[in-house]
Amino acid sequence: MKTKATQSPYDYYQLFQQLEEHGKNIYGPRFWLDDVDRSVVVKLLAYFLQDEAVAAAEGIDLHKGILLTGKIGCGKTSLMTLMRALAPESYRPHMVSCRQISFEFSKIGYDVISRYSINAFFPYTNVPRVHCFDDLGVEQTVNYWGNNCNVMGEILLSRYDLFISNKMITHVTTNLNSQELEEVYGNRLRSRMRAMFNLLAFEAFSIDKRL
Repeated sequence: MKTKATQSPYDYYQLFQQLEEHGKNIYGPRFWLDDVDRSVVVKLLAYFLQDEAVAAAEGIDLHKGILLTGKIGCGKTSLMTLMRALAPESYRPHMVSCRQISFEFSKIGYDVISRYSINAFFPYTNVPRVHCFDDLGVEQTVNYWGNNCNVMGEILLSRYDLFISNKMITHVTTNLNSQELEEVYGNRLRSRMRAMFNLLAFEAFSIDKRL
């Protein structure tokens, strides 16, 4: 497979083969990369390999995070998990379920917001930790001691501020489209998400890989 940027130091055809093999090792022999998803996979590979030539050709800003959208079962979480192996440690995203974060908040409260924002740095450094928040939008507004809180909305707003001040990178997977995200989290966050993320969307006809 050729990319638009022929000056890339990487062989993307070989990378696809290696990625598929890695996926089979983790998820079993039925794992495969569907041809209809290749455009998304190329963009993800270019991003996590920091391949400037292909990223530029594909319209990817290497200084932003990834907002990966697509319908249920299209492979968002699996792909982001596989991409972790390509990233150096300081850029390797920690995968965390938004649903799990809402459970954490219901138990320990507002400290959870700090854990994933102002305290999300490598120890004794000013190097921010990269997080990938999985399944944004499935979590519920949580009540803690009588106070309702849109936990993920608050975390993302805080990480936006840290993106501006400390270049903190955030990745997100979601089943929601842009309009649905705005309905859940409001226009204020949506406008900041445009600044924080490269939007990568699976095709509407991308099939459910879990079948």
